[in-house]
Amino acid sequence: MKKLSVLLLALIVSTLMFSGCQKKEDVIKIGVAGPMTGDQAKMGTDFKNGVTLAVEEWNAKGGVLGKKIAIMIEDDQHEPKQAVSLANKIVNAGAVGIIGHFNSSCSIPASDVYNRAGIPMISPGSTNPQLTEKGYKGVFRVCGRDDQQGKVGAEFVINRLKLKKIAIIHDKTTYGQGLADEFKKFITGKVEVVYYSGIIQGDKDFKTVLTAMKDKKPELIYFGGIYPEAGLIVRQAKELGINVPLMSGDGTIDPKFIEIAGTKAAEGAYLTFSPDARKIPTAKVFIDAYEKKFGEIGPYSIYAYDAANVMLTAIKEAGTKDGKVIIDKLHSMEFNGAVGKIKFDEKGDVTVAPYVVWITKNGKFEEYWKP
Repeated sequence: MKKLSVLLLALIVSTLMFSGCQKKEDVIKIGVAGPMTGDQAKMGTDFKNGVTLAVEEWNAKGGVLGKKIAIMIEDDQHEPKQAVSLANKIVNAGAVGIIGHFNSSCSIPASDVYNRAGIPMISPGSTNPQLTEKGYKGVFRVCGRDDQQGKVGAEFVINRLKLKKIAIIHDKTTYGQGLADEFKKFITGKVEVVYYSGIIQGDKDFKTVLTAMKDKKPELIYFGGIYPEAGLIVRQAKELGINVPLMSGDGTIDPKFIEIAGTKAAEGAYLTFSPDARKIPTAKVFIDAYEKKFGEIGPYSIYAYDAANVMLTAIKEAGTKDGKVIIDKLHSMEFNGAVGKIKFDEKGDVTVAPYVVWITKNGKFEEYWKP
């Protein structure tokens, strides 16, 4: 009898534990993926914070489909293989959608996993055109593309700066080299590229490349890559007496760039990015809420916030967790984002993706030129 009681008690405890787990799992899971650690962790943190704010706002109103929303935060370490591994992890955990990744070199291979699983993916920051050129109906981005920002950068160099000779350096990644090549494509025949070379992402000393470039006497250095390397390049260029401005893209426009380069070396750097969020009326509520909770917004905080809201709105309107129905909603709807109206084309790109040129001035970034 005593043995039977023990077995009965164990069964009750096991049942309660199982029930508790089941109740805990009765949520809508959303994956968030990006570089949460390492030299690009600032971008991953911006992603995480933007999504967290959006989800907290939804949960305060009851969640979606009558369920609370849970975030799976995953660190891809800006490594493609790691991105694929955690993409499978997110899918196997039953996520309804994914906000990520940041790096195009991660988003593109991870998109294969999400496509096979039939769940929607919205990237807040992957700009390489290849991401939405694969024909995957469930892949979206709320940012623009490198063929758009490369063109704007080229127009600025040709029409505003009126330069004759430039050097191009890239970090050999899908994003960095892709952006550099798009920029190069648009200036070909109008500006002479006197030097073109790649560096290794993660390296710290670029003086050999810069010394070789110096002899070519460029009037500007264009860099395709992210802020850790951009900051070192501009600082070391100044140390070598290369007193020409740097131009780069959206991967460089972060306060960390100025911190790494130093205020003096960073002064006068040109960067392509979207218009100043502080000048967008619809962004004020987001900015106030974000800065109250997390401090100063990062370049992609607002895009992660909008991506999460777009995803959750589509789930709500779909009335189901079925990926196919959610994806159809993402294609058919127009969304109200902090950056304004968001509508996707048939490829999953936003129909309006304006880029402008910013300048680094007195230790800060200022919107400088519109095409």
